[in-house]
Amino acid sequence: MADLKTKATGASVSSYVEAIPDAERRADCNTLIGLFSRITSHPAVMWGPSIVGFDSYHYRYGSGRTGTMAAAGFSSRKPELAIYLIGDISQESGLLAQLGKHKMGKSCLYVRRLGDIDLSVLEQLVEISCREIKARYPGGD
Repeated sequence: MADLKTKATGASVSSYVEAIPDAERRADCNTLIGLFSRITSHPAVMWGPSIVGFDSYHYRYGSGRTGTMAAAGFSSRKPELAIYLIGDISQESGLLAQLGKHKMGKSCLYVRRLGDIDLSVLEQLVEISCREIKARYPGGD
């Protein structure tokens, strides 16, 4: 079985954020670090080269594949911030409608800047996602 590329590393979260050229994006990342840390009660840890993750969970798929992944996290991508949520968070359509300007992928919420969204709604979405991950995969870190 192939080794997972996305795993917790010893890389510096502050170095990752400081290397982002855009000052507004750096500020948004620092805001997200505070929000995710508060929700998960865990510090930020780099997962792979570009995901800032919080807490973790162990999974086992029906195929037998197992692994550990961040329970919550985000990444600063060139065009936008990718906020990682559990795949079926799109069922929270009422909250998503209140969020503000965003795009939703299978398990990623994309926003250009935090100023475009309601942070209290984002906080609710992250809390729901974290609760669901812990319910599906009990016994994580």
